[in-house]
Amino acid sequence: MKKLFPLVGSGFVGGLFCYLLLVLLHPLDQPKVENISPGARLVSENTAPSIGPDFVVAAKTATPAVVHIYAEESTASAQSRIEKERRRNPYGYDLFGDFFGGGDFFGRNYYRQSGSGSGVIISKDGFIVTNNHVVGFADIINVTTETGKKYKARKIGTDPATDLAVIKIEGSFTPIQYANSDQLNVGEWVLAVGNPFDYLTSTVTAGIVSAKGRSLNIIQDEKAIEEFIQTDAAINPGNSGGALVDVNGKLVGINTAIATPTGVFAGYSFAIPSNLVKPIVEKIMQYGDLERVELGIGGYDIDEDLRKEFKLSTKTGFYVDQVQQKSPAKRSGILPGDVIVKINATDVKTYDDIENIMSLTNVGDKVDILVNRGGKEVKIPTSLQKIN
Repeated sequence: MKKLFPLVGSGFVGGLFCYLLLVLLHPLDQPKVENISPGARLVSENTAPSIGPDFVVAAKTATPAVVHIYAEESTASAQSRIEKERRRNPYGYDLFGDFFGGGDFFGRNYYRQSGSGSGVIISKDGFIVTNNHVVGFADIINVTTETGKKYKARKIGTDPATDLAVIKIEGSFTPIQYANSDQLNVGEWVLAVGNPFDYLTSTVTAGIVSAKGRSLNIIQDEKAIEEFIQTDAAINPGNSGGALVDVNGKLVGINTAIATPTGVFAGYSFAIPSNLVKPIVEKIMQYGDLERVELGIGGYDIDEDLRKEFKLSTKTGFYVDQVQQKSPAKRSGILPGDVIVKINATDVKTYDDIENIMSLTNVGDKVDILVNRGGKEVKIPTSLQKIN
C-alpha cells in the first residue's frame, strides 16, 4: 500500500504535465475549421446572406437598350381617320360639325390620338421593337434613350396580329441580345425593364415565369396570334413595349399587357416570347407592314370525340372540314377530311400551330404540308398566297 501512493502521485503529476503541454500547443478556444468543397465560399458574420439571384448584371445589361416612346397623330392624320369613320357611320357625328369650325355641334375639336410606352433597341443602327398599340396609330414618334437623349423616329412597319411594331432612330447604339424563349422554364427569374417616362431612367422589376403559351384574346385583330409568357414581375401601362429579360440581361419577351380589374398591376403580366418577336421583327424590317398568308381552310382540332366520330387513325392534328375556293389549300390539293399533322418540320396539333407557322412565312413561300388521308400520310407541296 505504501508503494501504491507514490505510483499514483507520479502518474497524476505526469498526466497534468502532458495536459498543460497540449493546452499550450493547441489553445482550447482555437476555432474549428472544416474542409470546404471547391466552389463554396465563406460568408462573414457581418455580411447579409444573398437571397435569390443577383440582378445587377442583368439590369446593367438591359437598361441601356430600353427607351421611352411618345407617339401621336398629326392633325392631318386625325382628320383623315375621322372622315373614314364618318363615312362608315354617318350618324355617329354631328352634321353641323364642319360648319362650326371643324369640331362638333358643341364646339369640341377633333381629337388627336396620343400615347406613350417603351421600346427595345435591337440593332446597332437604331431599329427598335415595341407594341403596335403604342405606335400603330401615330405618324409623329419621339424617342428618349436611357441617357436622356431625344430622337425623332420613323415607323418601319407593324403587325397587329402579334401587337408588334418596329420604329427606327438614327445613330449608333448598344442593342439588346436575344435569348431562346423556348428554353425558358416556369419558375425561372425574369426582369421587366421599361422606360415609361421621358424624365426618369428605366424602371426594373423582378418576378418569376408563371406560365407559357397563354392565349387571352386581348389582341384586337381577327388573325391574332397569342402565346404569351405570364409573369408576376410588375408591369404597368407605360411599360408596354419594354423588355422581359433573363438573369443574364438577354431578351426573352416584349412586355405587352396586364390582367387587372383596376388598370394597374395586380400580379399578372404578359409578354410576347422572343422566339416569336425575332422572326416577325426581321420580316417587318425587310418588308414593312406585314401581309399575312393563309391556307384557306376551316375545321377542328382533333380530340377524342372527333377521332371516334370520323374513325381517325391519328390522335393529334387539324381536321380539315372546309377548303376555300381559289385558296392555296385548294390549288395544292388539300381535301375536306384530310388531317394536317405537320408543316415542313413542325408538328401540327391545333389550328393555332398552323397560324403560328403562317406568321413566319411570306407571300410566295413554298411549304410541305403532311396530311393523314384515310390512314395514309401524303405530302402536299403548297405555295402560299394572301387571300383577299
